[in-house]
Amino acid sequence: MSRSAAGGIADLPPLRETIAAHGLDARKRLGQHFLLDLNLTRRIARAAAPLATGTVVEIGPGPGGLTRALLLEGAAHVVAIEVDARAVDALRGLQAASGGRLEVVQGDALAIDPGTLGPSPRRIVANLPYNVSTALLIRWLHAADAIADMVLMFQKEVVDRLVAAPRSKDYGRLSVLAQHVCDVRRLFEVAPSAFVPPPKVTSAVARLTPRPAARRLADLGPLEKVTASAFGQRRKMLRGSLLGLFRDPVLVLESLKLSPTARAEELSVGDFVRLAKALDGL
Repeated sequence: MSRSAAGGIADLPPLRETIAAHGLDARKRLGQHFLLDLNLTRRIARAAAPLATGTVVEIGPGPGGLTRALLLEGAAHVVAIEVDARAVDALRGLQAASGGRLEVVQGDALAIDPGTLGPSPRRIVANLPYNVSTALLIRWLHAADAIADMVLMFQKEVVDRLVAAPRSKDYGRLSVLAQHVCDVRRLFEVAPSAFVPPPKVTSAVARLTPRPAARRLADLGPLEKVTASAFGQRRKMLRGSLLGLFRDPVLVLESLKLSPTARAEELSVGDFVRLAKALDGL
C-alpha cells in the first residue's frame, strides 16, 4: 500500500464523527454492534493475513472500523457488503480514500454468492451481525470451494460450539458441519466494552480454513440431515433419533460399527460423515 493511500485513510474523521454525521445509530433488528477501536480491528485484520492478493469480503461493515483496518493492513481489494443504506452512505468517504481498493455492495449477504465477489483467493473477514451469524456460516460452508479462509467474530458461545469436541456440552450440529469442512481455530475473545453499543455477551474471533475438496463431502446436504435428526433429539439413542431418515437405523449403525444405543454427542465428526454417506447412498 502506498504512503499516500494510508495517509488518506488516516486523515478521515474519527468513526464516532462518521456515525453522528450519518445518523448511524446501531439497530437491534440488524444485529449491529460497532467496533471503533482501531487497535482491535487491526488485530483482526492481521489475523486474516495475507491480504495483499485476491479479495477480502467483509460483511456488515457499519461505519467502517474493520474496513479501515483491512485497508491499512494492505488489503488489495475489499468488497464490503452492507444491507443498511445509512452505512453505505457513511462508507463513501473511505471508498474515496481507498485508492480504488474498496468496493461497497448494498445487499443481503445471505443472498449473495461469495464466489461472484472479486478475484480469488477470497477471504471473508467480518464482525458478523449476531442475528444471522450462524446462517451465514452454514451458507459459506456450502460454498467452501470459493473461499480460501474466514476470520469471523461471533458470540463466544457460537465459537465454543464451533471448536467443541465429542462428549462435551457444546458439541452439536454446528461443530460437526464446521469441523468437517474446515480447520477451526479459536483466536481470541473480545469484551463487550469494545463495542458500541456493548452487547450483553462476550464475543470471540475464530479462523476457519476450508480443507482441500478431496477431504470433504461434495454435498453437505446429507450431513445436515443426519446431524439435524441426531442432535434435534440428542437425548434419544441413535436408533430412535435416526428413525425418520433410515428405514432400519439399527442395521445401518451396526454396518458402520456404531452402537445403536449411543447418543449423538458420542459420535465423532468422521462417524457422522460415514452416516451421511450411507444416507446419500440410499
